[in-house]
Amino acid sequence: MLISSSGLSKVKDSVTEKIFFGNKPSAELLAILTVYLVQGILGLARLAVSFFLKDELLLSPAEVSALMGIVMLPWVIKPLFGFISDGLPIFGYRRRPYLILSGILGAISWVSLGTIVDTSWGATLAIAFTSLSVAISDVIVDSLVVERARGESQAAAGSLQSLSWGTVALGGLITAYFSGMLLEHFTTRNIFLITASFPLIVSGVAWLIAETPVSKNKEDNNRSNSPTIKHQLQQLRKAVSQKAIWLPTAFLFILLAMPSADSAFFFFTTNELHFQPEFLGRVRLVTSIASLVGIWIFQRFLKTVPFRVIFGWSAVISTVLGMTMLLLVTHTNRALGIDDHWFSIGDNLILTVMGQIAYMPVLVLAARLCPPGVEATFFALLMSIVNLGGLVSHELGAVLMYQLGITETSFDAMWLLVVIANLSNLLPLPFLRWLPAADS
Repeated sequence: MLISSSGLSKVKDSVTEKIFFGNKPSAELLAILTVYLVQGILGLARLAVSFFLKDELLLSPAEVSALMGIVMLPWVIKPLFGFISDGLPIFGYRRRPYLILSGILGAISWVSLGTIVDTSWGATLAIAFTSLSVAISDVIVDSLVVERARGESQAAAGSLQSLSWGTVALGGLITAYFSGMLLEHFTTRNIFLITASFPLIVSGVAWLIAETPVSKNKEDNNRSNSPTIKHQLQQLRKAVSQKAIWLPTAFLFILLAMPSADSAFFFFTTNELHFQPEFLGRVRLVTSIASLVGIWIFQRFLKTVPFRVIFGWSAVISTVLGMTMLLLVTHTNRALGIDDHWFSIGDNLILTVMGQIAYMPVLVLAARLCPPGVEATFFALLMSIVNLGGLVSHELGAVLMYQLGITETSFDAMWLLVVIANLSNLLPLPFLRWLPAADS
């Protein structure tokens, strides 16, 4: 059977749209997905940053944890960037120039880390600017996703969001293993310079954004946008004053503000267990895949489970599973005949799957709390509160490490840190009633 050229074209378009989860491919869509892809690829320097702070700047676990909390600040004030972009166009454009500037800022920050930064304060500033660069670009592409979703069906809007998240995950998977493998052959500063090239891709694709200058229709824009912004602020004020919204938000903050032991574990695995960067890259690859598995399990089996049930059980199960780290820090796994490397991979795999399952309801609940008309702005605000919880988590972890005397060479109290960090997961349980009931 012969197919006409027009019929063949329709078949190609259909196949292409299926690849893009039902979204019609365009230059702007390519730009949006490229920005998300770069966000994932920037994980290439994550291990390099950790080794740079530990080996070259000689920071302690507590200092690294405190620094990691500080550099999260741009994500805490993320909604501010949205208001600036909306209210202060550059040369008449609200999106394109900010994407270009974010890419340039990111490149300069990574180059600085790769060349002139040699103090803890300089590193904090440079890493904070790399975080600021990603936060700004994230706000811009999120707003573009929201704009594209207007007038579309809920399914179409959700498919674009899924495509965006999937693209970030793909970028992370691409660089997970290489983040460790490259450290076997290059210095941390070399990797920072390699990473500096990726933000420039964001600046390049910014020109593909289809945007009409505000000045072309300035009067109409002023008349239409000003009331909208005022209305949004009124809606936000009304939303945050509602008990049904601020109580669940407070629960999310408490849940995510529990102390983190991540920095101490990095020092423990590299200094005490002598894990090499290449192996840590393998662990990152495994955990990246495990995150996707966790998302699939939640979407397939748990997305209809009431919030109180899933948050309650995930806290209990995470606490029990997290205690398995005691086997590693006390070297009991060796007595059981389990090699440190295999135990670490298996433990990270299980804990990451569970952690992702526990985190997915955070996103679902945040989306559920958003009032109509200001969904994008309020979601950004909620994510800022979630990020603030992460910042507090790092700072509390830093305080704990300092008080317990955990340093780059002393890990005698690691078992106690594991116990405290895991038991703290149970602290939010008395506040489960702050969450919506099953029939809400």
